[in-house]
Amino acid sequence: MGQEAVTEKLLEIYHRLLDCYRPQHWWPADSPFEVIIGAILTQSAAWSNVEKAIHNLKARDVLSVQALLQLPVEELARLVYPCGYYNAKARKIKSFVEWLAKAYAGDLTALFAHDVSLLRRELLLLPGIGEETADSIILYAARKPIFVIDAYTRRIVRRLGLAPDVYSYGGFQDLFMRHLPPDEALFNEYHALLVRHGKETCRKTALCERCCLAPLCPAAGAR
Repeated sequence: MGQEAVTEKLLEIYHRLLDCYRPQHWWPADSPFEVIIGAILTQSAAWSNVEKAIHNLKARDVLSVQALLQLPVEELARLVYPCGYYNAKARKIKSFVEWLAKAYAGDLTALFAHDVSLLRRELLLLPGIGEETADSIILYAARKPIFVIDAYTRRIVRRLGLAPDVYSYGGFQDLFMRHLPPDEALFNEYHALLVRHGKETCRKTALCERCCLAPLCPAAGAR
């Protein structure tokens, strides 16, 4: 499939998803800092449990760099308990805020002044920050154009036959970033729609009979 054809198909997929689910208004947070904490907490966790942990942090009035710096890691772990892996996630959050305070005086604006490439390199050096978490921070907190890849996106792309020989995170990401304009709002909405579709319709056991992408999907025809 040529580059223009891939672009056309990706945009058709986007518009079909948007018509089906409407705008997702993702990420639900009161601040970029809350997005970052949520991106760490959502690792291997359902979003409903992340919301419980965020609620605990807000109720304790510790959802800020300075408050988290002063909070003992053991107490932080108790507050984020609903997310699972709470001890590890508490350490990741402490590592992040300690680094942000030391390197940028706790100022996210200074951190986000970097271009996407440098910002991504810096985030990936931090303990517990992998590619998906780093890219979620860049897209949803820094509001810079990078496409987030997750398990839902991989599943949908594979079933649509768009990346039959792609296995790496970077390979899936390249599919979107090479063939779509570098538009933060587009990447934000597209990724959120893919997550919604993966949760509700393109599940491990797909509900092809109700899928808005079925006319485009070889896997739907094979079921």
